[in-house]
Parts: sequence; C-alpha cells; structure tokens
Amino acid sequence: MKNQKARRTFLKTGVLAAGGAMALPSMLSAMSFGKERVRLGVIGTGQRGTGLINLANKIEGLDVVACADVIPFRLEHALKLAPGAKGYASHEGLLENKKVDAVIIATPLSTHDEIALAALDADKHVYCEKTMVKGIAETQAVITKAKATDKVFQTGHQYHSSPLYNRALEIIRSGYLGEITAYECQWNRNGNWRRSVPDPKWERMINWRMYREYSGGLVAELMSHQIDFINWVTESHPAKITGFGGIDHWKDGRETFDNVHLLFEYPSGLDASFECTTTNGFEDYQIKVLGKKGTMILDYTKGVIYSERKGEALKGMVDGVSGATMDAWQRGEAVPIEAPGNDPTLDALRQFYESITEGKPVISSLETGALTSKCVQISLDALYEEKIKYWKDYPELNFG
Repeated sequence: MKNQKARRTFLKTGVLAAGGAMALPSMLSAMSFGKERVRLGVIGTGQRGTGLINLANKIEGLDVVACADVIPFRLEHALKLAPGAKGYASHEGLLENKKVDAVIIATPLSTHDEIALAALDADKHVYCEKTMVKGIAETQAVITKAKATDKVFQTGHQYHSSPLYNRALEIIRSGYLGEITAYECQWNRNGNWRRSVPDPKWERMINWRMYREYSGGLVAELMSHQIDFINWVTESHPAKITGFGGIDHWKDGRETFDNVHLLFEYPSGLDASFECTTTNGFEDYQIKVLGKKGTMILDYTKGVIYSERKGEALKGMVDGVSGATMDAWQRGEAVPIEAPGNDPTLDALRQFYESITEGKPVISSLETGALTSKCVQISLDALYEEKIKYWKDYPELNFG
C-alpha cells in the first residue's frame, strides 16, 4: 500500500519524463495526404519523449496533437516541437481528449502501469517505453487489461525493429555459429548519469532514475534491451538469476546502483552475462554471441562474425559473398553482417502506426515486453537481496 500511495503521489505531483506509447481508434476520423491519420498524444516530454516527438514528425499520417508533462518547462519545449499540439499538466487531462487516438508513454518507470491502464480504459492504443512495467503484479494487471481490449499495445524495445538485429537473429537461429553456449553483454558509460536540475524541487522528478521508488536503475533503463534480445533469440527466459553491484563511485545521494553485474542461466544450460558501469566507456555497448563454430559481436549499428575454424568455407550465411569476405572468414578475421542502417526507433514508431492502420502484427509486443519486465524485477531482487533468484519461485504471467 505504501508503494502504491507513493506512486500515485508521484504521478499527481510531477514526474513525467522517460518512455513511450501511441494509439488510434479502430475507426479513423481523418485522412492526411492520402494516409490514415493517427492522432498521437505524448505523455512524458523529457529527453526520450521529445526524441520520440521528433521521430514521429517524420512519419506520414502520424500527427502529434497533444503532450503532457508535470514539469512546465519540459512541456513548453515539447510544444515547440509539435506546433498546434495541445498541452496538459497531467496524463489524465490528455486522456480525456477524444481527438487523441494513441499515446506514447515516456514517463518514469513506476508510472507506466497506472498510465497504461488509464490509456486503455480511455480507448487509446499504447506505445509504452521500456521497461514496460515495474513489478510483476503490476505487469500482470497491464497484460489483463490489454488483452481485454482490441487496442494495439507495443513496447519500446526497438531492436525488434532493427534490420541488423533481425539479421543477427536469423544467423544465430540458422545454426551458422554452431551451438550457442553463452552471451556476454555490456553497456558501459563514463559519467554520473544525472540530468541537470534548474531548481532542487525538481530533483526527484528529473533524476528519477536515481531512486528505487521510481526506477529499476541501470537494469531497467539499459540492460533490459539486451535481456530482451536474448529472450527473443532463444524464445526462452532464464531459470535463475544472480548478480552484484553497488553505489561505489558516485556518492551523490542516489539509491540505484552505479555498477551492475548480472548472470542468467537458461533452462538449456546457456549462460548470459550483463555488465553495466558508469566509470569507463571503453567499447561502450556490445553483445557478444559465443558459438562452437563462430562468434558474433553486435553494437548499436554494426555486427561482425569471426570463425572458430580457420580454413573452413563460408557457406549459407549470405548470397553473393565476395572473395575478400571468403578470405577473411577462412583466416578467422571479421566478416561484417550486411543489413540496412535504419534507425530502429523510427522503424518501431512506423510499425506501430502500421499495426494500428493496417492491422500488421505488433513487432515488440505486450508478451515480449512483459517477459522482460519480469526478468528486470527478478534481477533487481537478486541484486538488492544478494541472492540467487529462481524463475519458478515467481508467479507465472498469464496471457489468457
């Protein structure tokens, strides 16, 4: 009850700044340049929310018509990016607007479930930024509500929309790398991860990532993307999770860890490790896929493969392989993964629009988002309690 009350107080007094969600009714009321028009409301206009507004502006037929944030100067900035949009000091006001078809939820994690439930009740489609929901019971509540509607619900794990990551998934599942025995992931930065605060009264609202009441810290905000990818590739979830971390480097009043190390063990025996630090940004972001025949290394926009068997012919991965690529593979040198360099977040928003207007399948779905939310919560329990946590000891998610 205490956490629920605190969450509601946070929503009422001001904390909207970090996620994503969109929506449109089944009967569209307008057309735009020959395209069906989806009228979008953006709830939470911090750095992520305004970034999504800029991308939405590039999609024909997707119109940002409303923005909401409890921090006045952030709302004012967002409205400059969306000329003609109506501004609201709360999500409730925006959701009462019958002209809004879909919403992006880009708010602090602890507010996602309450806003998502309210948006679905208001007959809106939802694009909810990662991590989908904080807490397993809260995740189940959103699942149950979303399943009871005909609304599109998409989560903001945009690598589902990345041509590179989809190509990587194909290569891994094809067996080209052989049996995959481990994943090694990192997302390292050098900086305190704080946002500037013009007035101390905005501290917890702007730097909500620093406080456990509102955030899952590095696990929820960064590692969740890599967790989601591995669950997606394996079509599975970890059997047990352990890890450690601490507030060891930035003694600034934060409550969430400034370094985290996690280890997942999957039912097949596959291991996945995750590292996130805030004191060294060397090599930044990386997913390393270790197979018995080869290794794949992915970053934000590029991927390469190395052979474990020098001299073995390159077969089956791509058509029209160049002689130089063949030679590199046989020498055990890097072979690039060929894929278009699209912006995955832009593609994710475009696919959300198409799911609404054309009935296309949702790419980053309620189901995958919920599974990652559960992984994040179990990871946080393992970190804070300094224990090994078992999947079987937590309630199963019911998708009906």
